[in-house]
Amino acid sequence: MDRQHFKRPPSRASAERTSPATVPNCRTPSGRESAGRTWFPEDYICWDRRTPPKTILLNKSRSSQAALVPQEHRKFMAEAYNAAICYKMLRDMNSSDPLHLKYIIKKIKKMAQASPNLVMETIHDYFKDNPRISNRHKFRLFQVLEAVIGASDSLGETWEKHFTQLALENMTKSTELEETYQDAASNVLVAIFRHSWKTVAQQLEAQLLSGPFPHRSLIYAMSKLSSQEDEDQRKQWEEQLAQIALKSVGLLNSEMWFKEMLEALSRPGWSQQEQSPEKAFLFTYYGLILQAEEDSTKIRTHLWALLQSSHQWPRQREGMALTTGLAAARHLDDVWAILDQFGQSTPMKWSLHSFSSTKLEDPQWKWASSTLLLAYGQVAAKARTHILPWVDNILSRMVFYFRCSTWDDILKQSFLTATSMLLAAICRSQGAQSYEFSQTGELLECLTVLMEKEPQDTLCCHSRQEAITIITNLCELRPPMDTDRKSRLLSACLHSVFVLPQSDTLEKHTCHSREAHNIQVLYRQTTEALDHMLQSLFTQNPTPDELHLLLSHIYVWLASEKTHERQRAIQSCVCLLEFVNHNHYLDVSGNFERIGQLVGMLGILCQDPDGTTQYHSLEGVGHLYQLLTPQEEEPSQVEWPSAQEPSQTQADRATLWSNGDQGAATLVPQETAPQKEHVFQLGSSHAIKVLIGRLAMAELTDLVWTVIDGLGSVGPFRVQAAAQLLLSVIQEHGDKLETVAEMGQAIHQHLCTMGNAPAKEQALQAVTLLARNHTPELVAAFLDFSIPLDSHAFRLWRALGAEEPVSSLVLAVLLTWLRVRPLPSSPRGSPLPREMTYLRSLAAMNTLHELQFAREFKKAVREAYPELFLALLTQVHYVLELNLPTEALAKQPEGEAAPSPQRCSTSVEALKSLLSTTGHWHEFAHLELQDTWEYFTSIHTYDQGVGLLARAMVQNHCRQVKALLGHLLPRLQSREERERKAAIFIFIEFLYSPTLLEVLSRYQALTILAQGLEDPSLKVRVVSLQGLGNILFHPEKRSLLRRQIPPFLAGFFHKSESMVVGVMKTVSDVLRRLGAQGAGAPSLSVAINARSFFDDERDAIRAAAMALFGELVATVAGRELRGLRTQVCQSMLPLLLHLKDQCPAVVTQAKFAFYRCAVLLRWPLQHTLFCTLAWERGLSARHFLWTCLMTRSQEDFGIHLSQALSYLHSRHRHIKTWAALFIGYTTCYHPEAVSQMTNDIDGSCCFAVTFEDLRKDPEPGIREFASRLLSFFREVSARPQSDVQPPPHPRPQSSPDARRAWLYNIFPLERKV
Repeated sequence: MDRQHFKRPPSRASAERTSPATVPNCRTPSGRESAGRTWFPEDYICWDRRTPPKTILLNKSRSSQAALVPQEHRKFMAEAYNAAICYKMLRDMNSSDPLHLKYIIKKIKKMAQASPNLVMETIHDYFKDNPRISNRHKFRLFQVLEAVIGASDSLGETWEKHFTQLALENMTKSTELEETYQDAASNVLVAIFRHSWKTVAQQLEAQLLSGPFPHRSLIYAMSKLSSQEDEDQRKQWEEQLAQIALKSVGLLNSEMWFKEMLEALSRPGWSQQEQSPEKAFLFTYYGLILQAEEDSTKIRTHLWALLQSSHQWPRQREGMALTTGLAAARHLDDVWAILDQFGQSTPMKWSLHSFSSTKLEDPQWKWASSTLLLAYGQVAAKARTHILPWVDNILSRMVFYFRCSTWDDILKQSFLTATSMLLAAICRSQGAQSYEFSQTGELLECLTVLMEKEPQDTLCCHSRQEAITIITNLCELRPPMDTDRKSRLLSACLHSVFVLPQSDTLEKHTCHSREAHNIQVLYRQTTEALDHMLQSLFTQNPTPDELHLLLSHIYVWLASEKTHERQRAIQSCVCLLEFVNHNHYLDVSGNFERIGQLVGMLGILCQDPDGTTQYHSLEGVGHLYQLLTPQEEEPSQVEWPSAQEPSQTQADRATLWSNGDQGAATLVPQETAPQKEHVFQLGSSHAIKVLIGRLAMAELTDLVWTVIDGLGSVGPFRVQAAAQLLLSVIQEHGDKLETVAEMGQAIHQHLCTMGNAPAKEQALQAVTLLARNHTPELVAAFLDFSIPLDSHAFRLWRALGAEEPVSSLVLAVLLTWLRVRPLPSSPRGSPLPREMTYLRSLAAMNTLHELQFAREFKKAVREAYPELFLALLTQVHYVLELNLPTEALAKQPEGEAAPSPQRCSTSVEALKSLLSTTGHWHEFAHLELQDTWEYFTSIHTYDQGVGLLARAMVQNHCRQVKALLGHLLPRLQSREERERKAAIFIFIEFLYSPTLLEVLSRYQALTILAQGLEDPSLKVRVVSLQGLGNILFHPEKRSLLRRQIPPFLAGFFHKSESMVVGVMKTVSDVLRRLGAQGAGAPSLSVAINARSFFDDERDAIRAAAMALFGELVATVAGRELRGLRTQVCQSMLPLLLHLKDQCPAVVTQAKFAFYRCAVLLRWPLQHTLFCTLAWERGLSARHFLWTCLMTRSQEDFGIHLSQALSYLHSRHRHIKTWAALFIGYTTCYHPEAVSQMTNDIDGSCCFAVTFEDLRKDPEPGIREFASRLLSFFREVSARPQSDVQPPPHPRPQSSPDARRAWLYNIFPLERKV
């Protein structure tokens, strides 16, 4: 297309337009040495071989030409040759082949690098020779010209003027390429500016001030000049632009210019997300004009009109804010007034959620508050030196719009940008460090909210990093942050960063932002900002308390269940310790109590299953050790990480970031790991031990508390590591610890939730070690959670007494607390609250009850039996006092805990278990079978119960009587009435024991009783007076009492039931008063007469008779029975059958008498017999009792069978059934004895008559039973003795089930029984 316009320029010789056909001759070696020549590939030369040659000279060889023409001609020919090639390439730029076009442009740019002037001259000639080339071709030529001018070191004046004019002519030209063509021409002008900025500036200024609103391309060129990379040229242009703006002030008076400016600024085509360069320049230019304007009214009018435009797009908001800030550089008051006015406008209020119930959805005003935030930031940035007095006002506005606007990413980013600009302005101002700002606290609150609202699963922008950086800068301003605000801020920042997921998960969930970010790089930058913030906060206040405050917020994340969160937290922790250690900010010679918490956390993390966390934890231990070691000392005990090694922390975060939860992750490359292993050659446990050795007492206590808190962690490894560390610390330093009581309570709380069995055992071992030196404190602490005593508390008590010497001390301390027995109405004389002391006494009682069954306390309980016995006996009275509704208790303050009735039973159970677990089960059986414990449930019968208990000890020849007397005598002088009462009642009963005289003489006993007559307590005086009449002091009474027994026996047959019962009780009392020597000969008469009333129809008399018989048997125990043995043997079956008596009192006395008879007869398995009588029911109990009776009295089978037959006619159904069962048992297991009795004439008649009568019994089961046994006895009587066989039943060696089945067969009523 351009071939038809090709003409030879007149400024060149004909040789310059030489045909390419002559070019091949130019490719000679000698030609390459020509100065200023550039050679190109052959394909350029062959593009137009059809062009006829223009000269003859070029057809000759180059060597011959070199010999014929001078050197200047050779140079001229080379330049002509290159110009021809360049000209040809400029022409070929009209090609439609994009690859070919790209290749040509590349070659021309390469030629311009060597000969820029030649290329510019060729381009000039081409434009001159081809004025009608296409606009697209011109566009490409402009691009080449821009590159050539930019590559040139200098630009001649001729070319400067020519190309400037060329650019100005085409900048405003309208073509089909539209703005692209104009921008290419403008870029040429921008390129010229780099060589001659004054000329271009003058031309642009002339065009700009010509009157009408400038053309878009002119603005585009000026915007390109404003964004130059060369800083010097950019500054020159800014200065020139300021001058142009000053001259443009008059344009503000033009209504047309003003409208066109607003239209250009708010044109929809330019209001997209990406702002055009010309629009950005217009905002700057407009702001500079307003800055140069002196008229306040005009400034406010233009700014108000600008703010009324759309606030929808980000660049639009930024531009308006920039214009506002530029205007504020000289007119701050006017700008401030306009911003306030705009903030109070109706559309603006509608856009704020705090002032409008309905959310404004108009996109034009929705983000107006973001514009204001940016505007305030720009105002601060442009106001420069005189901004400090305005900072608080600006901050108050920014805080207001942040809080009142609808939250979204636009508001967040605008707020961060504005705050950054404000802080930058403050930092540039002199005196900012001494200036005190009142609104920084509110700004920090906003930043805290911003960090809290950051998404926890995405990381797609630098907002976190920017916010943390702003916080870091704010920390350097006055006043300093208060502790509460700082804590909340730290929590928000650490949570926002540490809670982010691992990199692979994060990349999946991260939003697709316009700018693609490397997640690992972005996270590393964020963590670096976080670490810098921590370091800055510490630098502002380099004290141990500040370090603890910073680290305490990291501790939460060090205890995280997620591995990557622990990794991040330990890295930040180590980074801060490294900073403090290497910069020597901290003076550790002062108070550094909370360092123990850090040591505890690091010690636990040294056992972390993740290798990376372990490595950094040990690294932190090294920094901490160096920090605690004075400068003059060399920490040579342990080889710690070198000072340079921790610098890897920040650099390696990307590696850790990608490792995630992999337990084998490590900072050290695999191939270099062996070289670094020597750093930790002593192991983490030894390193921690060495570090702990440098801690003071307060720090050590803090360490122990940290480890105890670790016992409550959820992660198994943390619990195990904490238990191990706790045990290790207590082993080394347990004797020096303080606040041990609180530690014990904390351990109990964690034991309740601890599921790790090995860790629980180690924690209990630690308690055992603590008890060596802190038993009283631990006992007092454990009492607070021993009502009730759960399984965890019980294990703690067992651990407390696991070592033998300590167990005795534990019991001693418990007894001390048990004796502290204030009543609820007593005055407040205790250092503890009344209710606490009151509860501890009950807790001690409860604990002593449970510890009696613990293996660890068995020996200690036995050794402390006398003291425990008396203390628990007194405690029963105390509990009864608590439950007594006296006037004093009626005045009990509201809200004070009232004792539970169950505690009375607990106190009694503690006393019962003491007897049973220490081998004093004879006394226990004595009391249990008589239901003596019921006397301890009422304060009115308590005295009687104590007497019966002491009597049981005397009658059973208790081995502890002597020891009890030794502890009893001091209690008779006690201040507490309850102790004196219990002691005197026991002492009175012990007067009947021969052991008394081994401890005291009669005179001493009399002295004690005489002193009791002066006791303040009426009961003590009365009992002491009764004791003075004891037979011990009056031996002559023994014969007198014995002589009174026969007359009393006559009273048994009195008609009055109450009289008979009274007489029997009197005889029982006489027998008791006779003591160990007993009643002598009258005993047999008492036994016979008492037995005669066993089957009396009156319940009270039966019970009294059995009670008298039991008392008699108890008094003769251990002496020659003589004729009394027969009476005892004959009473066994009646007593056994009366166990089914309908009267409970009779049953009770029958049990006791049966048991005492068995003891007297020295039956085996007495303890089992007692348990059976006391608690067992059913066939097994019945069978055991029958077995005991029949195996120990085989010679009395006939007597027992006769007695059983007589009871078959009893009016009491249960006794009759019981007798029938006895006969059935005997028939089943001893058929020979039954057959012998039936062979006897009297026995046979007795059986026949009895069973004939029973066949008429109204009870069907009895009738059937009588019929079957009657047939059996008749069959036995009809056979010879040698042929006697029992009815079909299993042999004695058969199983119990088979025997029971046979019994069911002969007596169906058994099932019902």
